[in-house]
Amino acid sequence: MIKLENTEVVGWEPTIRGMRNPMNSWDKSDSLFFDGDDYHDICGNSGPCSEHEEGFDLGCVDHDLMMRLAKAGSVDAKFRRMIVVYVDITAPFYWWKEFDTYKVGTVANSCSTMHKIQEKEFVREDFSIEHLCEPNLNLMNMVIRNLNTYRDKFLASKSKEDWWQMIQLLPTTYNQRRTVMLNYEVLSGIYHKRKNHKLDEWHVFCRWIEELPHSDIITLREQD
Repeated sequence: MIKLENTEVVGWEPTIRGMRNPMNSWDKSDSLFFDGDDYHDICGNSGPCSEHEEGFDLGCVDHDLMMRLAKAGSVDAKFRRMIVVYVDITAPFYWWKEFDTYKVGTVANSCSTMHKIQEKEFVREDFSIEHLCEPNLNLMNMVIRNLNTYRDKFLASKSKEDWWQMIQLLPTTYNQRRTVMLNYEVLSGIYHKRKNHKLDEWHVFCRWIEELPHSDIITLREQD
């Protein structure tokens, strides 16, 4: 199980400025940025606009340059590092273990297992166990009961020994929430390496990437 929520993508305007710096080609940019009733471009041209309230329109010329640079490889596609993505991810420890290999260009703040493991009663919904067979579900129910037994003991005793029973018994199917900062270059590496992975969570994650604004500069797939 994996949930991706509260996605925010920022940095398009400085990205386009930076992308055009090497050839001093700012005047060729055809993207527009909107704020209320006004628009502007990267050259400082501006004016009123009643059709957009916020956001931007990526111009065809800028998009074509992005695609050409992206297809040329990560060195030429370094503009993608400036497109920043924030997202809240809830996923099991076994998925986070693989995600944590992507150290460069990522930042994450997680819910604390060490400090908050005893905050609420353990329930089946706290775990990614959708593929377990009946015998293993029964075993999982036993684990959850034992976790709650030692949670109750710890709340009463504050004993570190009881706390250890929860920490070391907690399975890798336990779901943790993290707020993560990535960029389009990191997501490109993830997408092309993980889109055919055996874990269902990576398939959901890659579909989320495909739904990001102008994701074709990540996936290199032509959009409809």
